[in-house]
Amino acid sequence: MQAFRLYKNNSILMFSALPRHALLALLIISSNFLHAAPVDQNQAQRIHQRLVGTPPSNTVLASMIGLEPEAAAFIAMDDPAFYNVTLKNFAAPWTNEAQSVFVPLNDYTATVIGIIRDDLDFRLALTGNIIYNGNSNLGISSYNNTNNSHYEELEQLGPVIGDLSDSSILQRKTQTEVTGLVDNATAGVMTTRAAAEAFFSAGTNRAMLRFTFMNHMCTDIDPLKDISRVPDRVRQDVSRSPGGDSRIYMFNCIGCHAGMDGLAGAYAHYDYNESTSSLEYNANEVAAKYLINSDNFKHGYITNDDSWINYWRNGQNKLLGWSNSAVMGTLIDSKGHASGNGAKSLGEELANSSAFARCQVKKAFQSICLHDPDDYAADRSAIDTITTNFIGAGNYSMKTVFAKVAAYCKE
Repeated sequence: MQAFRLYKNNSILMFSALPRHALLALLIISSNFLHAAPVDQNQAQRIHQRLVGTPPSNTVLASMIGLEPEAAAFIAMDDPAFYNVTLKNFAAPWTNEAQSVFVPLNDYTATVIGIIRDDLDFRLALTGNIIYNGNSNLGISSYNNTNNSHYEELEQLGPVIGDLSDSSILQRKTQTEVTGLVDNATAGVMTTRAAAEAFFSAGTNRAMLRFTFMNHMCTDIDPLKDISRVPDRVRQDVSRSPGGDSRIYMFNCIGCHAGMDGLAGAYAHYDYNESTSSLEYNANEVAAKYLINSDNFKHGYITNDDSWINYWRNGQNKLLGWSNSAVMGTLIDSKGHASGNGAKSLGEELANSSAFARCQVKKAFQSICLHDPDDYAADRSAIDTITTNFIGAGNYSMKTVFAKVAAYCKE
């Protein structure tokens, strides 16, 4: 069998005959993970262009050449366009059901940008009492729970006056301070106005769970279908005999609803008020939408609080890599199911899974390298390596993830 040899420090790496694209991918990953050679001019330009979207100035280029790839990437990320354009486009699709990038800046997107800019633990995106908005001295409308004018006006100031990379312009605050939510009702971007408008509006609040999984776990609900899970949390609005055939429920509907309804109880106290265009939270009352269509199956689950249970910790969906122990605000029962109350504790459950960590790395890879990492074995290996670092020494730093991804894709 034909073999290719790669020489490094007198050692020889052997690769059996591979398609040209696969060999190239392996050569790239070897270059990035076996050593970190200083970047040359072309590589520095490519790192900057991938992260920022434009070539570097001569001064910035000179400062990048000769550095290790990740260090060069951090210099590139000093460019305001990384925050104003790259990160805005990175997070914007998460804020609407159409997953469109063509939406105005909003509190969800701004908060993601701020967490990355300030190099905070990215798990705060699903758990934190945190929100980012513009400085009050910018001459724009104040934050308003009933509209998005504040962020639209901030964006219209342009990339200089409204520079999102500047902490004196885009400022970190608490949702308690800005929106009036009590601390235990805050859950990062899930409790922003933009998320509420997109995912708590009408419906049954299952959309919030579905799009949180899509945006932050990189999976829709349907691939998680598991008909072996306990169905005791499936609500009354789900018919047990759709079309008069109970087999459809038993071998199809139950697969999603057993796990989904078990988790979606976390949002029972939230609603989006269409008349006032605002997020509402009532700690003493379950949103009416949880009790609709009760005649579909009167013996179904009746939501009376914001408790949730994660039946997907067992069965096939153990592969999502749930934390081996209970995280803040959760309990683990004798059968291995996690449970808790409210969106914050659910956010802790999701954000401490390996699926959450891998998803953030994968999305950064797609944003910077401009292709799906699942296409090549070398890319998947790179994702594994970066994810391991993200969870461990990386301290859930997305800025470090972007630097590592750009370094990997510098060729």
